[in-house]
Amino acid sequence: MGLEIIARDVFKVYRIGKVEVQALRGLSAHVKDGELVSIIGPSGSGKSTLLNLMGGLDQPTAGSVRVGEIEVAVLSPRQLTEYRKKTVGHIFQNLNLIPTLTAAENVELPMIALGISRSKRPERVKMLLEVVGLSPRAHHKPDELSGGEQQRVAIATAMANDPPVILADEPTGELDTSNARMVTEYLVKVSREFGKTVVMVTHDPNVARAADRIMRIEDGVIKEALEPTKLIEVVETSSYTDQIKARLAEINGELVNLDEMFRRKELDGDEYVRRRTRLLSIRTGFEEELHRLGTIA
Repeated sequence: MGLEIIARDVFKVYRIGKVEVQALRGLSAHVKDGELVSIIGPSGSGKSTLLNLMGGLDQPTAGSVRVGEIEVAVLSPRQLTEYRKKTVGHIFQNLNLIPTLTAAENVELPMIALGISRSKRPERVKMLLEVVGLSPRAHHKPDELSGGEQQRVAIATAMANDPPVILADEPTGELDTSNARMVTEYLVKVSREFGKTVVMVTHDPNVARAADRIMRIEDGVIKEALEPTKLIEVVETSSYTDQIKARLAEINGELVNLDEMFRRKELDGDEYVRRRTRLLSIRTGFEEELHRLGTIA
């Protein structure tokens, strides 16, 4: 089963040299036990910071972050290590898979770290790879898998120690529309069939709408929580459409940069085509969303 997550009056201040940056400004949020929640918002609004505080990867400057009965902010370094092993599973955009290990070995690694016996590990690895539809790819290394397959390995790895909470930071950010949809379906499956509490940060409106509830964060606070069916109504306020347009501008910039890299012969033809095709597919998804909202990109 999942765990309830409550953040109350959370502040997070970063100091970069003499400059002080407030990432979170008295944020409060509530995620129910077993709920699947999406967090949306502009770049720099505090989405990933909030996820890191929930996951024990960072600590708040002030305020409370409670996961189940655990007050994350007061855990000692040793307790945080145990918390990250047992209570939360992390899925990152950059995957964090070990390139020299097979899919099965990547899934098994967290179990070894937790001290699960050798006799119990193979059966759980087999089960988790079946859950994400990758049994035939168990003995392939990450560079032998597609981006979508790698992210599904990451989901299985996050579930290795059966944590009640799964935190996903832009889990589909680097995937084309088809693979993004598939990964999203597996995250929904993790929540529904295994009762996990799943919190995912995303820029993708199609991914966001797969959740039970959507939280919109802006300027370091939760502006509102809404049902997925209400997302289109909310975009009438300019912030959400601006967010999509900003992501489109980023993708267009990446395409220009990619062309420059190819011209400078920093990429071979195959890699250039692969990256360009992926970016164009992602761009198409955002453009379709703007069209659905009656907005021209």
